[in-house]
Amino acid sequence: MTNSAFRFCDDLGPKTILHVYQPAIGLKAIAVVDNVATGPAIGGVRMAPDVSLEECFRLARGMTLKNAAAGLPHGGGKSVIFADPTMDIGLKEQLIRAFAQAVRPLTDSVLGPDMGTNESAMAWVKDEGGQCIGLPKAIGGIPLDEIGATAYGVVASADVAKDHLGMQLKGATVAMQGFGAVGKHAARFFEERGSVLVAAADYSGAVHNSDGLDVAALAEHVENGGRIMDFDGGERLQREAIVGIECDILVPAARPDVIRADNQATVKAKLIVPGANIGVTEKAEAMLHKRGVLCVPDFIANAGGVICGAVEYSGGTEAQVFPIIDEKIRGNTAEMLERMKRERILPRKAAIAMARERVEAAMQYQRFNSGAGLQKSRDGFVIRAA
Repeated sequence: MTNSAFRFCDDLGPKTILHVYQPAIGLKAIAVVDNVATGPAIGGVRMAPDVSLEECFRLARGMTLKNAAAGLPHGGGKSVIFADPTMDIGLKEQLIRAFAQAVRPLTDSVLGPDMGTNESAMAWVKDEGGQCIGLPKAIGGIPLDEIGATAYGVVASADVAKDHLGMQLKGATVAMQGFGAVGKHAARFFEERGSVLVAAADYSGAVHNSDGLDVAALAEHVENGGRIMDFDGGERLQREAIVGIECDILVPAARPDVIRADNQATVKAKLIVPGANIGVTEKAEAMLHKRGVLCVPDFIANAGGVICGAVEYSGGTEAQVFPIIDEKIRGNTAEMLERMKRERILPRKAAIAMARERVEAAMQYQRFNSGAGLQKSRDGFVIRAA
């Protein structure tokens, strides 16, 4: 582990940080296994040109908390590949196969699809002998993006959180930041419950219609390769404008840190339910809470995808997925809100306390936690012997 990597260490992890570099084919990647006290780590493989070690670790820690909060027998991990996901499909397959070979020694890591990767990518990982979830249906997988597993959990979480605010989903206005696998399904699930999608954004820009966007038409437009900026259903706006749209519910469902301290004051929503990981900074969450905006922590709201993956990993069926997601995410959202009110603390603090309690209880059964292989440095980091 490099010296710079040690700044991410604490009492939970990370267990392993692996840097992968194969210049001959242009592969540069990082894999983080954060904590495996509750079981092998599940975490997605993200592909983007501007990823980083810090982003990878933050996402891996989020998976540790997410899986623990959901009560899954899995720890957390994450991988990032520094590349443009829209590259030639042949080159993309070559990079992912090489990455899969490089991380195969991480036997306590289970890979899954994330931004920039999909079921096909996981099929390549499996073909290289890797452990993975989110496989195509043709080879025994439960296609979580196709069925909208993450999005289903986001709407279930919103359905619980709305009661805290005295809201109703029927008639509620929704803005969707990101309209990929999570955003388009979340818009559809919200519409089924009577909500109205008034704005959506992607990398190209945003579109807004206070009377409501046609969800099916917008989804078809995007699925056919169209940009949201080119959709004719409403007023075209800059993509950053989505944060300040007049709405009841805002769903960040794309890149990290979309809502920050410097733009949170523009938020007009009453409820934020993240479909993406680390879409809202912790400082912004605290500022929003002070303004009376309820922000459900990302690892509580968007655990539907990893729950689906855990069902697949354990040999379950697609028919089991939505009932399990509904039960777990509704229960976790309610527990988090109750703890928040009882202890008068921020939602994230309540959620982290829930998750940490479960991880720490599991860690008591690990050999290193009894003292073997532990060395505490003068700066307070816990170093684990391999």
